[in-house]
Amino acid sequence: MINRRHIRVKVMQSVYALLQSKSDNLNKEEKFLYASIDKMYDLYALVLRLLVEVRNLEKRHIEISQKKYLATAEELKPNNKFIDLEIFKLLAESVSLNTHLENNNLNYWSLDNEYIHEVLKLTKKSDLYISFMKTTKSSFQEEKEFIVALFKEIIAPNEKLAEYFEDKSISWVDDIPFVNTWIVKTLNKMNPSQAFHLGNLYKDIDDKKFVVDLFRKVILNHTEFEKDVKDKTPNWDSDRIADIDMILIKMAICEFLKFPSVPTRVTINEYIEISKDYSTEKSSFFINGVLDKILKDFTATKKINKIGRGLL
Repeated sequence: MINRRHIRVKVMQSVYALLQSKSDNLNKEEKFLYASIDKMYDLYALVLRLLVEVRNLEKRHIEISQKKYLATAEELKPNNKFIDLEIFKLLAESVSLNTHLENNNLNYWSLDNEYIHEVLKLTKKSDLYISFMKTTKSSFQEEKEFIVALFKEIIAPNEKLAEYFEDKSISWVDDIPFVNTWIVKTLNKMNPSQAFHLGNLYKDIDDKKFVVDLFRKVILNHTEFEKDVKDKTPNWDSDRIADIDMILIKMAICEFLKFPSVPTRVTINEYIEISKDYSTEKSSFFINGVLDKILKDFTATKKINKIGRGLL
């Protein structure tokens, strides 16, 4: 499921897009924001299905080899350990996964199966695969560890796959690392005694509401928040502050003032970490310094009203 940090990243991107375009169509951008998060769920489902398609391709190769007129002894009695893995079966038979793929017309792998061939080829050449296939029996835990390692070694770092996903959806460019982590967590949680369920995109209704609340409140108050930034950076012309830095600071101010249940320390840490990935090398230090000054001022003037202990 999507976490609050990735929600903040998505909101940051939408705030940036709206301010750069100088548009006042808030509803349109909100729809795009939600759609970009939904598309991330599509990517998650597609990558899970990719594992099944790799298994299916190997299964077809084995069946074709067995029917050869001069099939070798190895081809007639193949090692089916890979295609018989329980994880593949759980994913292939998942009603929720198959329903999501069908309902959203995510038939990418039947249209672009060269990527399935690429992953299978790299898999069978890997030392990980060769070593695993030499063993006779494995527990579900061992099979799971093998699939997780295979995903990390072959699929997650594959540049051709990354380029393919980026071509399919511009919003997936920043989603791939998060989705890869999500896949690993999903695989590690799988249980042979339980049918696989795709799960929810959001942790709860509060997280889904947080998306639009944060976006709206930042946009509707960004002029006021910019004044707070200028007050704490008298030696800086606002034009010299990186656009992303300014947006991240405004979002943090918004959480200070408009989100009573979010601890201020969590807010500061989140935006410092986001700046390390999306802004300049020195942005995290700049943002930390500005937010520290703003927080002290807001606390002294009692502008901040947080609910619960330890939230300041």
